[in-house]
Amino acid sequence: MDRILIEGGHRLKGDVKISGAKNAALPILVSSLLTDGWNTYANVPDLQDVHSILHLLTTLGARVETEPGLVRINAGGLCNSEAPYELVRKMRASILVLGPLLARLKKARVSLPGGCAIGARPINLHLKGLACLGAAIELKHGYVEASADTLKGCDIYLDTPTVTGTENIIMAAVLAEGRTILRNAAREPEVESFIDVLNLMGAQIQGGGTSVISIEGVTCLHPVSTRIISDRIEAGTFMVAAAMTRGDIRLLDSQPQHLEALIQKLTLAGAHFKLDDQTVRVTGSDRITSVDIRTLPFPGFPTDMQAQFTALMSVAQGLSIVSETVFENRFIHVEELKRMGADIQLSGNAAIIKGVAELSGAPVMATDLRASASLILAGLVAKGKTEVHRVYHLDRGYEGLEEKFRGLGAAIKRVK
Repeated sequence: MDRILIEGGHRLKGDVKISGAKNAALPILVSSLLTDGWNTYANVPDLQDVHSILHLLTTLGARVETEPGLVRINAGGLCNSEAPYELVRKMRASILVLGPLLARLKKARVSLPGGCAIGARPINLHLKGLACLGAAIELKHGYVEASADTLKGCDIYLDTPTVTGTENIIMAAVLAEGRTILRNAAREPEVESFIDVLNLMGAQIQGGGTSVISIEGVTCLHPVSTRIISDRIEAGTFMVAAAMTRGDIRLLDSQPQHLEALIQKLTLAGAHFKLDDQTVRVTGSDRITSVDIRTLPFPGFPTDMQAQFTALMSVAQGLSIVSETVFENRFIHVEELKRMGADIQLSGNAAIIKGVAELSGAPVMATDLRASASLILAGLVAKGKTEVHRVYHLDRGYEGLEEKFRGLGAAIKRVK
């Protein structure tokens, strides 16, 4: 199993190109199931989750062609309505095939995705929305079995704004009869980008980026050629790295408007920003100031940046409180940071952090994707050597992260 070795204490400086967004790419790739013909997607990141979703699409009957950064998909041969457990268990986002399979084939049998290290992520809101559209849904032997002769538009209210739930329901509704109104929908940039792509395919969707989305059903969609937006969480991770190492990093192909909450908090912590439409320059200061954060759905502070910010606060001056409101078990990384000398106490859904002058390198174990990034960030500033184990989590959502850090001057390498 791979591990990453880091010698801390190097100031990061230089340019880094931000890759395409995993959380935008996955639903957009799945949306290819809604139409025949060749869809072409550029700026697709080379990630394990992308490989997993493409494998699933081929299992369902789609033809897939890939080259670096580019994916072509033709679902004209879509014939299989079952997404088996052995594929879905690798990645929760596989549940996204439920909506388009139901819309195209009028039936779907998709394995329940199971548990998750960062907390419960139930799909009950997905099923509620599909049932409102007219689908008959049963849970049998660990599978969701859904069928519908006809899907009909309706008014759907989501109890909480779920990203994949919003996307799943939209993919079923675009080919339904009549109008669907989806209320309390997710507002994340990845959802808005996904809606933009569906509209390029001929869908009639209004309200992307807001909490109320209107979908007027159409009879068919056509193939599209599009580009995946840049990954705001990868960009945010490099922003934190600049602040932690007192560095000077310029993020290329970045969209700072997607990270306003993080940028505000990092500014309060002492980082300096120079922004334009596609580039962000982040300069760290000699002093990191403690700042409180509270994770919330977009446009609030992103839960996917909580672990990285916790690592930053562990070396800040003063006391900070990090509150997690999205996932109930997203502080697993705290025990590993404490192995490196961080002074963190957990109280319910909050971490109380007393910044220390210095972290110490240590062997640590990644427990999930964003925890992996937080431990690497801690290793970049720790005294001595840090060894991060279970980095397969990292490969699910970061494209060549250690190579990008090495290009900025970090002493970091992967050991096979």
